[in-house]
Amino acid sequence: MEENAGPEASQRNHDDIRPLVEEVVAAEWDQFQEVNNEGGRANCQGNWPTFFQMRASQFLTWTRPVLESYKEDLAHALTVGRNLLTEKYGLMMESTDPQYFAENLAAYMPKLSPERTAQQERIIALQVTWAADFRNRFPKLGNAMRVLRTSEDTRDTTSFETYLRAEMSTYSQKTLGLYEELVRQYRDRGENITEKTLLNTVRLGGFSSLKEAEAAQ
Repeated sequence: MEENAGPEASQRNHDDIRPLVEEVVAAEWDQFQEVNNEGGRANCQGNWPTFFQMRASQFLTWTRPVLESYKEDLAHALTVGRNLLTEKYGLMMESTDPQYFAENLAAYMPKLSPERTAQQERIIALQVTWAADFRNRFPKLGNAMRVLRTSEDTRDTTSFETYLRAEMSTYSQKTLGLYEELVRQYRDRGENITEKTLLNTVRLGGFSSLKEAEAAQ
């Protein structure tokens, strides 16, 4: 696991991609500022430190090719009048508020082929399994995460599964293919991408390890 295996090598990789991660998070932040919420501007849209911590924690688990491809997605979206963050949060409402989604948003959302949907669901199933495993081993940190499955969604609660599905639906086919390969590499190495993401989160929050962060909860 990341916490116990090769921390120096991991840090070198983080240092190598950190500038690119910062560029991607900044590009997302710019689009996030333009997201229109049903009840007005959300508090989180003014909280850059938390946004950076959460998004950088995820992107630091990615490889340079995935990051570069997603950066291209964000840039291309602007040239064609799309906002990937608006689409992501809109797509979540297909599960959290189906009636509002059907009446107000569905017509503007990306349409996915059955093959694309199946590809995403394969990735999602593995990541939900990883997240469940992490929650079992680090219950206090896990309790601070989103609920796990789409079946737990409410109008006020968006699950990890639903969030992941919505986000992936905004990726270009190139980015999704690269991301799927990344996930396979984690699986083949016996590593858990949720654990690596949360390790990045707690380190950015000032802890040295997951065990230390878990004990502090």
